[in-house]
Parts: sequence; C-alpha cells; structure tokens
Amino acid sequence: MSGQLATHPARPSGLIIAGGLIGTAVVAVALNAIVAVTAHAAGASDDFQPLQPSAYAPLSVLGVLAAAVAWAIIRACSAHPARLLRTLVPAILIVSLIPDIMVGISDSRPGTSWGAVIALMVMHVVVAAVAISAYQRLLPLPATRD
Repeated sequence: MSGQLATHPARPSGLIIAGGLIGTAVVAVALNAIVAVTAHAAGASDDFQPLQPSAYAPLSVLGVLAAAVAWAIIRACSAHPARLLRTLVPAILIVSLIPDIMVGISDSRPGTSWGAVIALMVMHVVVAAVAISAYQRLLPLPATRD
C-alpha cells in the first residue's frame, strides 16, 4: 500500500493550487525585490532597467506560471517525471542565463555593469528555487508512471 502512495501522490484541489501559485509568484517577486535593492545598494545603477520592479515583477510572475504549466504537463505525460525534471530544470536555468550574459557582454543597455547582470542572473535562480519548492508541494511527482 505504501508503494502505491509513493507512486501516486495526492493532488491538492484546484483552489489550493491556484492559491499556491499566487503565493509562489508573490514570494518570487518579493525575493527578487530584495535582490534588486541589494544590487542597487552594492552599486548597480538605477538606470539598469531589468532591476526595476516594472521589469522583474511581471517576468517573475510569468516565469512562475510558465514553469507551473511545464511542470504539470511533464507530471501528467512523462513516464519518469522526477528524472526528466532533474535534467530539464538545470538545463533550462542555464539557458535562461544566456541572455543575461549577452547583456553583460554587449554593455548596450544604460547602467549595465557586471554587478547588475549578476543580480539579474540571481533573480533567475530565485524564481527557479521558489517555484520548484512550491511545485514539489502543489504538484508532487510520482517516481514513475504505471
């Protein structure tokens, strides 16, 4: 019986999932605000638009929601969702950092510095960490699909 519970975790109700996603987005935005404030305090320019709330807040929410959709699809369709996500999540996170690195290399945006770019990269990691933690509770993964 316990083996069956391990391969078929309970799924929270739709209302709990929706509330959890809202909470996840709020936490991701709040933590990214702390990253931005810290970066500015450490010398990142206020002119660097990606560290402004109008830029990072909607993108943080979009990241949380897009990742939730992908997580749910993989959870529903993959024969080995946990194994697949252990590979995909780090790969996608690394790919998401490439545009940030390109911003740092190009130095074409006002206020660009490597400190600001690193803060932007930390924001990606924050969203991923908050989202993964939440999805493990909201949409637990079966070890394998029967």
